[in-house]
Amino acid sequence: MGRGRVTLKRIENKINRQVTFSKRRSGLLKKAHEISVLCDADVGLIIFSTKGKLCEFASDASNRMESILERYERHSYEERNNTTTDQESIGKWTLEHAKLKSRIELLQKTQSHVMGEDLDSLSLKELQNLEHQMDTSIKHIRLRKNQLMTETISMLQKKEKALQNQNNTLSKKIIEVEKEQSQQPPVEQQNNDNMPSLHFSTFITTCEGRIDGPEKAIPRKGQPSIVLPPWMLQHINQ
Repeated sequence: MGRGRVTLKRIENKINRQVTFSKRRSGLLKKAHEISVLCDADVGLIIFSTKGKLCEFASDASNRMESILERYERHSYEERNNTTTDQESIGKWTLEHAKLKSRIELLQKTQSHVMGEDLDSLSLKELQNLEHQMDTSIKHIRLRKNQLMTETISMLQKKEKALQNQNNTLSKKIIEVEKEQSQQPPVEQQNNDNMPSLHFSTFITTCEGRIDGPEKAIPRKGQPSIVLPPWMLQHINQ
């Protein structure tokens, strides 16, 4: 027959309670020793009886309990610090989020007021302050606009001056080229001056050929054979 299920509650009988404590303590110490040997774990077990009697177990060395307790305290302190740091960080970010949210709402409200919206909730003094702020903003805007216009005009004037200088330089070069061309005699006029002598020599040669006869109208050696135009031939035949 197996054991029945034990109800986990305080044993009222003092003798039975003491017997159960002794048995369970021995079994707990045995299990602690087994887990320390099998799993190579650092185990520290502390038990106080109802009468305040201490019963402890530490794996391996006799002074191992102190090192285990120190390790436990250090670990607990780090855990508490990490928990506190996490809570402080969460609280800090929560506060920062609330600040940023309120600031965004204020900026949106101010923007709507500047656009001329939601003005019913403003008092007379607030409206006057808003008007003063807008006048100041308009003055700054106009000042910046005039500054930009002045800079643009100055830049355009500099470009105009540079183009004017370039135009003057080109005009001077054109005048110099025209003077050089006017000083040189035209080529066509020189050719026309030489043409009468050529026509005259050709006319004499042709006349000599007509006088001597058709058979002797052969160009002389050393003289170029020149073909006369038809109108000059008709003039000679007459």
